[in-house]
Amino acid sequence: MDLNLSEEHVMIREAARDFARREIIPVAEQYDRSGEFPMEIIQKMGEMGFMGIEVPEEYGGAGMDTIAYVLAMEEIAKADVATSTVMSVNNSLYCHGILHFGTEEQKRTWVTPVASGAEIGAYALTEPMSGSDAGTMRTRAELSADGSHYVINGRKSWITSGPVAHRLVLFAKTDPEAVPKHRGITAFLIDTSRPGFVRGKIEPKLGIRASATCEILFENYRCPVENVLGEPGQGFKIAMTVLDAGRIGIAAQALGVAEAAYEASVQYARERVAFGQPIGTFQMIQQKIADMKTRIEASRLLTYQAALAKMASRETGERYTTAAAMAKLFASETAMFVTHQAVQIHGGMGYSKELPIERYFRDAKITEIYEGTSEIQRIVIARNELGLR
Repeated sequence: MDLNLSEEHVMIREAARDFARREIIPVAEQYDRSGEFPMEIIQKMGEMGFMGIEVPEEYGGAGMDTIAYVLAMEEIAKADVATSTVMSVNNSLYCHGILHFGTEEQKRTWVTPVASGAEIGAYALTEPMSGSDAGTMRTRAELSADGSHYVINGRKSWITSGPVAHRLVLFAKTDPEAVPKHRGITAFLIDTSRPGFVRGKIEPKLGIRASATCEILFENYRCPVENVLGEPGQGFKIAMTVLDAGRIGIAAQALGVAEAAYEASVQYARERVAFGQPIGTFQMIQQKIADMKTRIEASRLLTYQAALAKMASRETGERYTTAAAMAKLFASETAMFVTHQAVQIHGGMGYSKELPIERYFRDAKITEIYEGTSEIQRIVIARNELGLR
């Protein structure tokens, strides 16, 4: 794998690292405890270009590549996974799909304010009874008699940034009778200030508590036809394409929190004395450190490889689904493994809220679930390798 970081790559990594240490780490525990959305931090991240790293400058972004995005995501997640989740949704789930499938007018209208950090974007695919099996969604969009708008009704759940989002990409059924069922799904660009958009209950979560998550209801919401993203019936393809990009972001996020837990564990193993010597001299602790480090570096290579595959796809048009799924699968399970071992190494202090170790552990779990569970990633990888569709 050819990965030579440019001067720009090094600069954005250093900028993200410095910002995370200065602005996020000092308040991460406070936001985790209160569950408050870190709006001020997000706005500052927008000013620095972190909310639209791969978005061209003419649409309010930083105009950089996927490697730059991964490097910045690692550093922000290392400080706080919740904050990096907002960054991930803005960059991958929201902006990427519009840039890839939207019209020129849609890019300028819908991407620019979100990429600049002035507004928050969201992605609404999941429903109470429709998660991994997106084709079973019940949200309906019916074209009006005069053909000027769609009337949308339904409920979406687990919408990251939903309580504060100004705009979102919504997926709804426009043809409930389509066979196979996923062909009847269409993507829409939603202005949350319009009548008929209702924010539901905020979800109480185990981790990423500062990343606001809620249900969203559509009650006769009128969406202009010009706000259809792509073509009617193309929604499932758009959703899956966007998730490929999103999974690279989650892999980088998982890598970041794993690194944070690992570095804390190495420091603790050097300083904590038991039976007259640092616990790092004990073979059982050394085994944990060795396994943690090896999995982290393997995750890093898979994540960077997926990022390079995404960048190459712009020229070749080839999908990078398998690479993204492998990176997300391995990095997320590494994050859970490493944070678990970090708790063990820290013992009672790992279980205490006096240290961020228990927060790392709680936050890491979500990376195995959202944007496709580990089980779904294995299915995606296997079916692609076997040539099954």
